[in-house]
Amino acid sequence: MGKLLYSATMSLDGFIAGPGGDMSWLTDYLGPNPAVEELIGRIGALLVGNRSFGGDDPHKGTDKEGKAFGGGWSGPQFVLTHRPPERQVPGTTFVADLAEGVAAARAAAGDAYVNVIGADVARQCLEARLLDEVFVCVAPIMLGDGVRLFDHPGGRTVKLERLSLTEAPLATNIWLRVVS
Repeated sequence: MGKLLYSATMSLDGFIAGPGGDMSWLTDYLGPNPAVEELIGRIGALLVGNRSFGGDDPHKGTDKEGKAFGGGWSGPQFVLTHRPPERQVPGTTFVADLAEGVAAARAAAGDAYVNVIGADVARQCLEARLLDEVFVCVAPIMLGDGVRLFDHPGGRTVKLERLSLTEAPLATNIWLRVVS
């Protein structure tokens, strides 16, 4: 079975989206990144939170809008939601239960990664001890407010082991394994 990997680009101060879920800040940091390009080739399925699925898109207004990784990846997507849309979305399955979503995404991914998109889904996967790895591109910007990479009211310690540290012109990439 493939591993569950949470990937995101975050600001230096720890936000993956600005206030109100704004992703427009990200467009200045979507440049060539060999680590991301390699990762895309290793993803077999996406497990996406409903806010991420229906939220702001850094590619808004371009031909890449609505496409995973700006169109660099295609495949099965599983969206975790209690309110699926009335009409079908090609290539997308809506699931109401985390365990069901993870199982379906893993089955679809085979030995490839299930890429988790969305802070809340990643938090749920951590709480259920399902998340294996985290890949973060740290962009050289501070947003001051927004959606945190990881937020757990009251706090929670998650131990991580660094697997790699690389850089690209517009980001520093950190790949980690979840230890506990």
